[in-house]
Amino acid sequence: MKPIHVAIADDQVLFRKGMVSIINDFQDIRVVLEADNGRALLDGLATADPQPEVVLLDLSMPELNGVETTKLLHKQYPDIRVIILSVYSEDRFVTHLMDLGVSAYLFKNVEPAEVERAIRTVVEKDVYFNEAFLSAMRNRLNTRKPRRLLTDDLPATLTARELEVLNLICQQQTAPEIAEKLCVSIRTIDGHRASLLEKTGARNTAGLVLFAIKNNLVDPSILL
Repeated sequence: MKPIHVAIADDQVLFRKGMVSIINDFQDIRVVLEADNGRALLDGLATADPQPEVVLLDLSMPELNGVETTKLLHKQYPDIRVIILSVYSEDRFVTHLMDLGVSAYLFKNVEPAEVERAIRTVVEKDVYFNEAFLSAMRNRLNTRKPRRLLTDDLPATLTARELEVLNLICQQQTAPEIAEKLCVSIRTIDGHRASLLEKTGARNTAGLVLFAIKNNLVDPSILL
């Protein structure tokens, strides 16, 4: 199994050191960079070797907080998956960070097994849906009308195959799994995903799922 390299940024020293110890106990997962704020993380990434595939990021940090760091990570390192570790459980934090392109949102009181599961899942499938995300989405849908599409006819700009791929993406199926199911090449699925990202303006898989649910293109129950 190819090792997974992880970076972590958190200004709480005891928590950060504890997470480093926990993560390094996971099989084939190693912390290669730690920092006490977003700026130090970005500075470290500039010379990190190997580069991490996943960054665990606190929201409240000095100099550069988790939100601003997420935005910069997306621009400078678009292939790095971002997992937020936070004490904030409000739905607005969860969905806002998903809109920004994070791959998972974990509360700091989760069990180590869920941290491991989230790391492995975002590497394999780009996004990890846990109860925090699902609850935020359910509450958001129950308290406001789904956002209108950019134009009344936007669904018509998505082809039948793109809608089919979007539905399977929302079920957290990987490109190889979707390709096998639809009897096409992985390259073809990658092309459909790129087209979906361009048409919807989504940043990553989580953004595609948010778009699909907000605009009633898929049944939210498929996420359960």
